[in-house]
Amino acid sequence: MSPGVDALLEQARAGLRRLTPHDAVEAVRAGALLVDTRTEAQRREQGELPGAIVIDRTVLEWRLDPASAWRIPESTSYDRQIVLVCRQGYSSSLAAAGLQALGLRHATDMIGGVQGWREAGLPMSDRPADVRY
Repeated sequence: MSPGVDALLEQARAGLRRLTPHDAVEAVRAGALLVDTRTEAQRREQGELPGAIVIDRTVLEWRLDPASAWRIPESTSYDRQIVLVCRQGYSSSLAAAGLQALGLRHATDMIGGVQGWREAGLPMSDRPADVRY
């Protein structure tokens, strides 16, 4: 019998040092890569995060693996901190655990997702998203 998605989420989060929205801002200032995995519809509804690179969840590993032929230019090291953000902070935890399994040992996510960002009173961007395919 399957342990269920809640157990999988708990296991994923046990290996992460999750960041608050304010911690995420500081991490980006220190050189972390902020990656938004929300769908286009979710971004339209909630708004865009300043400084985030948008990468669809279906290609996340290929775009962030420094050894991948399909990586984005910013993904240059397995040691770079990557902060994933989703709508509420659930799927980003699972994705961050997957990136850690890939060797990106400083991958993590943001507690509360964009909803938590907005509740913390942090600014949203009025610029178009930096979408990477």
